[in-house]
Amino acid sequence: MTRPAEVTAEGRRLADADAGRVDWREWGPYLAERAWGTVREDYSANGDAWSYFPFDQARSRAYRWSEDGLAGLCDREQRLCFALALWNGRDPFLKERAFGLTNSEGNHGEDAKDYWFYADATPTASWLRWRYYYPQQAFPYDRLRSENASRGRDQPEFELLDTGAFDDGYWAVTAEFAKADVDDICIRLTIDNAGPAPATLHVLPTLWFRNTWAWAASAPQPVIRADTNRLVAEHHTLGTVVLAGDGEPRALMCDNETNNRRLFGSANRSTYSKDGICDHVVNGRPSVNPVGVGTKGALHYTVTVRPGASVSIRLRLSARSLSPSLKADWSRVLATREREANEFHASLMPPGTSDDAAAVARQAFAGMVWGKQFYHYDVDRWLLGDPGQPTPPASRLGGRNRTWRHLNNHDVVSMPDAWEYPWYAAWDLAFHCVTLAHIDPAYAKSQLVLLCREWYMHPSGQLPAYEWDFSDTNPPVHAWAAMRVFEADGCRDFEFLEKVFHKLLINFTWWVNRKDSEGNNVFEGGFLGLDNIGPFDRSQLPVAGRLEQSDATSWMARYCLDMLEMALMLARHDSTYVDVATKFFEHFAYISTAIVNEGLWDDEDGFFYDLLHVNDDERVPLRVRSMVGLLPLCAVLSLDDKLLEEIPEFAVRMHWFLHNKPEWCRGLEFAHTHGGDRRLLSVVTPDQLRRILSRVFDESEFLSPHGLRALSRYHLDNPVDIDVEGYHGRVDYEPGESGSALFGGNSNWRGPVWMPLNYLLIRSLRRFHSYVGDEFTVELPTGSGRHVTLREASDEVARRLVGIFTPDESGRRAVWGGQERPQTDPRWRDIVPFHEYFHGDVGAGLGASHQTGWTGLVANLIVEG
Repeated sequence: MTRPAEVTAEGRRLADADAGRVDWREWGPYLAERAWGTVREDYSANGDAWSYFPFDQARSRAYRWSEDGLAGLCDREQRLCFALALWNGRDPFLKERAFGLTNSEGNHGEDAKDYWFYADATPTASWLRWRYYYPQQAFPYDRLRSENASRGRDQPEFELLDTGAFDDGYWAVTAEFAKADVDDICIRLTIDNAGPAPATLHVLPTLWFRNTWAWAASAPQPVIRADTNRLVAEHHTLGTVVLAGDGEPRALMCDNETNNRRLFGSANRSTYSKDGICDHVVNGRPSVNPVGVGTKGALHYTVTVRPGASVSIRLRLSARSLSPSLKADWSRVLATREREANEFHASLMPPGTSDDAAAVARQAFAGMVWGKQFYHYDVDRWLLGDPGQPTPPASRLGGRNRTWRHLNNHDVVSMPDAWEYPWYAAWDLAFHCVTLAHIDPAYAKSQLVLLCREWYMHPSGQLPAYEWDFSDTNPPVHAWAAMRVFEADGCRDFEFLEKVFHKLLINFTWWVNRKDSEGNNVFEGGFLGLDNIGPFDRSQLPVAGRLEQSDATSWMARYCLDMLEMALMLARHDSTYVDVATKFFEHFAYISTAIVNEGLWDDEDGFFYDLLHVNDDERVPLRVRSMVGLLPLCAVLSLDDKLLEEIPEFAVRMHWFLHNKPEWCRGLEFAHTHGGDRRLLSVVTPDQLRRILSRVFDESEFLSPHGLRALSRYHLDNPVDIDVEGYHGRVDYEPGESGSALFGGNSNWRGPVWMPLNYLLIRSLRRFHSYVGDEFTVELPTGSGRHVTLREASDEVARRLVGIFTPDESGRRAVWGGQERPQTDPRWRDIVPFHEYFHGDVGAGLGASHQTGWTGLVANLIVEG
């Protein structure tokens, strides 16, 4: 099966890259927005990463593991980096990286404060567009810190737009990148003066080598040489790469070395340290190398622009020529790649897609491409320290990630958010791949396999959660993601399916052995990525006992079904998979029966709850109506009788189990023919499905104008109080930012809308519909008298989710909340942010502000229909 995108020019580039003919992925936007404040850079005794390497040190301190920058590019090993630096003539230092608050500085946790956007991209990065808004007045760093520090959790975050910094004029800076070849990139910078008067901006396209030489005595040191309007970079493995610029910029050189004198009062390794260009431009100091040699360089442009006008700067980053062209060929490449990007994205949209929805999907896909980041972390080296460097404190050998010494990451990986989460997260990445599969299926498949490789997966079989604690437990969604990626790629790559299946067998066994402590097919799991959704941290119980979880058990039921689906798909080509398919069928039956028999279903409320066992003699249901109780809906699989006919041995075994083990078949109540061609395996029965959906589609409970809330609005007037063994906990409805400090308080599952679980529920409703058909209807909204099929209900939820981003009848986008400038300023109105989650009542974006990662699933809702 050929997908429409495959016949476009970009599709052909992907095919060449996938086949190893031409490496179009060698260069890309693999440079993070933030490397300071990360675990990798933390060599403290107490593990306080934010404080050990703060923002104010970043301009002066060389990183150990990665680099950061604005509109950044690098090669896939991050040897050489390109990014922009800007100066409005008023700030105390160059704008070289995005600013934001650390976890302790923000009243709702860490929080990026700059406004930048991933406006466009193709999967090979043959075409990229990035936009940034920079105040012409002094950037209010101190005010943002002090105002947010003075606010409590009951107040909203104080944002850059709230300061009035843009009211007296700002710069709209657009960077566009077009590949003439795999290592030949034409760059156009457009500087737009959105102010009332002529203004001057300093623009510094910057090239530097990641510092790899300071950490090993034998490592060779590369060099960059200034030559009029060029920077010539020479590297022992990368070769020679030239950054050329038009006009008459001044080339400035320093070294990517720490300014020890400024930070620590000790001697510098280099006379011209990392912040040398900044000090020279801003303060006029002689801090750049007059000889024009170093490991960091910039082409310094000073542009004065009339109000409402714009200027462009032409650049070319090339390993093909020492004098790259900035004339006719440069213009042709940019025009051609933009046209090809238009063709590629148009091929993805189904007929009838509105222009607004298509634009949202395109920006969502762009964010996924810009979210590909070089990630480097050798835990053993990090724990022990580098040769010739100070030995890390002994406490770190007993601290964070000490049991993950096998982990050695040096790859381009999909990140949740390149500023707030510049590291991979296990379940986030699985959702990313489901979106990436529509534009770059080979990369999506490689990411799922990568996380299961022996240098990622723990020897025990656990997948690494995230760098703050690799041992934390994320939901097991990788089998689900693998099947969705397999389907999106045309159900043709059985080698991929087999490879990931074998790896996930190991992970499944870890779950069964580690998270079912009683061996009763009811699972614990811990917080499972849902942060503060319960009355306490579910990974650290406040009393002695154990927590049997509705969501953990449902995830495992779902895991069984996904592994069953994969095994059946493989069994069509290899009968040896029949045995393992039977194993997952039976294991699902045990789990789906146990979830009710062990008391997680409350028949009086018609809902699933977590169950707290205290000292093995008291069972306390946590009667919180939340996503925890909706996840059983996601454990559903519809089997085609035609498939069973192709695998008769499995059909015989399934019928044997149904006949001989009826006590374990509660979860298989749907497992009878319907219309003669479908079978359904589901945790919930038809009666349970109706009862749960009556709450799901109740606008006073889960159904928001913008999707499904993570916690029922019922708890606004009916909070849940838990009193056990002297511990008191409370859960009430919070549709916006969290009032709880659980997990740092920088996310909230007590009422907002989260895209990934909404997407899972939408797909599950469609699976139910494929079995029950149009005869099964539900009231939507509950109490309205309007009855719809499950397919129509899923479409309605999808419509509300997409509506977060598209303009309403008055032209306003819910995602921007009450902010006026993005709703009315023509320079902002065509751009969309992708937040971590959304206000449960008004749809405003909350949490991490560039998490196209799993919020990029909105593109799936648009292109899948």
